[in-house]
Formats: sequence, C-alpha cells, structure tokens
Amino acid sequence: MVTPVIEEQTSRTTEEELAKQARRKELISRWFWRIMGYVVFLGLWEFASGRVLEENLLPGPIRVFQTLGDLWADGTVLPAFGATLTRLFIGFGLSFLVGTIVGVISQNRWWDGFFKDATIISLTAPGLIWVLITAVIFGNRIYGPLIAIILTTFGLVTINVYEGVRSLPKDLIDMGKAFHVPNAGIQRNVVLPHLAPFLFTGLRFGFSIAWKVTVLTEIFASSSGIGFQMRIAQTLFKQDEVLTWILLFFFFALFLEKVVLQAFERRYFRWRQAVEAA
Repeated sequence: MVTPVIEEQTSRTTEEELAKQARRKELISRWFWRIMGYVVFLGLWEFASGRVLEENLLPGPIRVFQTLGDLWADGTVLPAFGATLTRLFIGFGLSFLVGTIVGVISQNRWWDGFFKDATIISLTAPGLIWVLITAVIFGNRIYGPLIAIILTTFGLVTINVYEGVRSLPKDLIDMGKAFHVPNAGIQRNVVLPHLAPFLFTGLRFGFSIAWKVTVLTEIFASSSGIGFQMRIAQTLFKQDEVLTWILLFFFFALFLEKVVLQAFERRYFRWRQAVEAA
C-alpha cells in the first residue's frame, strides 16, 4: 500500500522538476535572443559609422558611450533627468486625476455629452499639435509642458475608466447591498479590484505617451531637461551628444516600463495569480 503512494509522489516531483527545467530553458532562450537583438543592432551601427556614413554624421556606439561618460562626469545627466521627470510626474499625475474624474462622471449622459468630443480630440490629435500650441502661448514657462501632457493623455485614462465603470458587476454590488455590506467594503472588495486593470491600462499607455510629449515640449520651449539638451547639442552640431541623449531617453523609458510599472502591476495583482493557481 505504501509503494503506490511513494511512486505517485516521485512522479509528481519529477513532473514539477521537468516543468521548472522547461520554464528555465524558455527564459534563457527568450533572454538570449533579446540580448542578441541588441548585439546585432549595435554591431551594425558601429560598422556603418565611418563606412556607410561619415563618423561626424553617425557616431558609433563606442563614441556615444564615451560621450555618455563625459556628460556624466560633467554633472549634466542627473539635472536634465530631474527636470524632465518633475514635469512628467506632475503633468501625468494631474492628467490621470482629470481622466479618472471625467471617466466616472461621464456615466451621466449630460456629462458624457459635455466631455465626449474633448475625449475624442485628446485620443486622436497628435501630441505635437498641443506641444506647438502650448509653446507659442506659454513659452518657457512651466505651465506649457503640463498642459500639453494633460491634453494629450487624459483621453486615454478617461476612456479606460469609462469602460471599467460601465462593466462593473452590478449583481455583486446588489448582493453586497442585500447582505448589508458597508459601502466602503463594496468599494474596496468589488469596485476597486474590478477597475484596477482598466486603471493600469490607462496608466501604462498614458505614461508612455506623456514621456514622449514631455521631451517634445522641452525641445521646442524649455531651458532645462532632456529635450533641451538635445536641442542645444543639435544646434552646436554635436551629433554624438544628440545620440547619447536619445539612447538615454530610450533606455530610461524601457526601465520605467519594464521594471517600475510592470513590477508595480505584478505586485498589485498578486491576488489574481493566487486565485488562478488555486
């Protein structure tokens, strides 16, 4: 009677080990090809510099990394990122708040009609339009980038919150009221978990667009930030510095998306993983 139990446990352990090995191999393969993509890109870039195009027009990655070291030693990088991130977080924070409020109150048909066209314009109009308009009106003042970010991104947040509120599980809410569950409990245990995926979708997509709009506003009308440094380098024909700031922009955007936002999302939705595993 003991042998079948032992054999079953051994078989289960073997299956778990095989599943772990398969996941490990898949992870290694995914990261290998991901890194290879960067290696091939940088290799082709270095080969093209000085051969396909003049090195002054297309500095290679080696020269760009040397320029990055020089900019870091000069103390230019951190203040530029600090100015850009300050505008980004303030502007998108206000945009997320405005979009959430508009998405909630738009369940009322009067407010829906009032904000409908504004939301559509925000979704469809290129961010460059708002950047140019705010640059002309506000110049180098702080209000320009903030307003440009809000006008460009609040529509994304609004439409996601609007759809989330529309699809609220009314049966669960009614059941909670029937069993005299406090309103705070319904909001915490039913409404917020349901709206969370819609909020995170608006957060991630809106944040990525806000990041680009922030740098655009700095290129056209600002005296600090990453975009301002790009404009100065381009004006002085320092192509290596231009490419350095562009690479810093790309890598930091990937860091915010892949490390910060995704980690925050995984941490918040741990309860969903536990439910699926059960």
